[in-house]
Amino acid sequence: MIVTTTPSVEGRKIATYHGIVVGEAIMGANVVRDFFASITDVVGGRSGAYESKLQDARETALAELEERAVAKGANAVVGVDLDYEVVGGSMLMVSASGTAVIVE
Repeated sequence: MIVTTTPSVEGRKIATYHGIVVGEAIMGANVVRDFFASITDVVGGRSGAYESKLQDARETALAELEERAVAKGANAVVGVDLDYEVVGGSMLMVSASGTAVIVE
């Protein structure tokens, strides 16, 4: 599965469009609080624990995006956009969206 932020795949022709696909992951209510509680883990303004949780959420959202593209019969997703949003004041949502396509 090719997943790219570009609107096309270089050297490949988009043969069929299968519509928009989206994958989401929401990090639990304790994540934001844990971030501030683990301020001792911050080195140079960065928190390894928080970044690891954020990476897990991003990977989950992208995996879900791919699963939904496969379910539509696609072999690629183009124009992928990642969004991060605070939900309910204490939860973080990562959303990945793009267009499922078949490339030749």
